[in-house]
Amino acid sequence: MDMSLVAAIMSMKAGALQQRVATSTLKSNLDTQKSSVLTLLGAAQQTLSLANVGNGVGGSMNVTA
Repeated sequence: MDMSLVAAIMSMKAGALQQRVATSTLKSNLDTQKSSVLTLLGAAQQTLSLANVGNGVGGSMNVTA
């Protein structure tokens, strides 16, 4: 085989490996950001929502007793 052909094939394999590593790293970063956003949205919903509590909870309270 010609050495330039061998060098080209090795270069292509190295480029493919770099692309796989970059894609994996990007996916990991995006998953981390998604988790952070969902955590923040979940915390906001928990403080604002009374959908899971019983009737009368969170309503007006008579404190003149």
